[in-house]
Amino acid sequence: MNVLWLQTSGCGGCTMSVLCADAPNFFDLLDNAGVRILWHPALSVESGEEVIALLERIVRGDVPLDVLCVEGAIARGPRGTGRYQMLSGTGRSMFDWALELAPLAQHVVAVGSCAAFGGVSSAGGNPSDAAGLQYEGSHAGGILPPEFRGRAGLPVVNVAGCPTHPDWVTETLMLLASDALGPTDLDALARPRFYAEHLVHHGCPKNEFYEYKASATRLCEIGCMMEHLGCVGTQAVGDCNIRPWNGSGSCTRAGYPCISCTAPEFEEPKHAFTETPKVAGIPVGLPSDMPKAWFMALASLSKAATPERLSKNAVADRVEILPSPRKPRG
Repeated sequence: MNVLWLQTSGCGGCTMSVLCADAPNFFDLLDNAGVRILWHPALSVESGEEVIALLERIVRGDVPLDVLCVEGAIARGPRGTGRYQMLSGTGRSMFDWALELAPLAQHVVAVGSCAAFGGVSSAGGNPSDAAGLQYEGSHAGGILPPEFRGRAGLPVVNVAGCPTHPDWVTETLMLLASDALGPTDLDALARPRFYAEHLVHHGCPKNEFYEYKASATRLCEIGCMMEHLGCVGTQAVGDCNIRPWNGSGSCTRAGYPCISCTAPEFEEPKHAFTETPKVAGIPVGLPSDMPKAWFMALASLSKAATPERLSKNAVADRVEILPSPRKPRG
């Protein structure tokens, strides 16, 4: 399966992330699955005329394009020309190349939230008029229309995340290589369900604190970060805490709140990322699928029953009170 990877308006962090794939690494994994990277701007040795010749062969149909991976949002400015970001040596914008190559590919994969929804590249005043491939924020229709489908029949597959998880990229490519990713395997935002059917909350090491609403008040503390520090892991999709980065890492495991980077428009929450917006002291964003009244009743009961061990450890920077060992019988 031939894969062409383009880097457009973004930081390149998703490429850095896929290089964290381990056991096996990114290249060995794809080689073993029969996935061939035709060109990657940061990882391939080809450049200049070699790349231009490759692109021309793809456009002519001499080289089949199975998967077009795009990392980064697409800059449409100024005035819809896309000339804020040119593909050097071609005289054409990345916007122009993406529009030409996408219909030629069997599958189009948006690597990361910028390519999927616009992401950080479209934040603020969005001076470059950046958009995702098939979404602009949460609205269907980016540089490609909502009805766009790759030649194999799928919409743009949005492997969202900032950066996206290396396993999400490799698993998506391997599923496509084995013709095992269909329309029902994508959620409503075209994210693969193998990770989008989980919440970041699942497997979070702070879950015991969450259950008793034993909350941290500062980032250095080890309690739950939902009540005061902006964590939205109970609402964000992703299996980051089930299969953490490099086998051990995730945002919440490192003591930073989940900011739902797999969702459109996460980059502009309208409040500080590490601050929980509240009304009358009640967090505005509550767990998905739970009525507010039920949550408040449960939270009140939980707080009343919080063991001293959890209430004190929650506001400490390390475990101060150990679990009490059960006394042996007899």
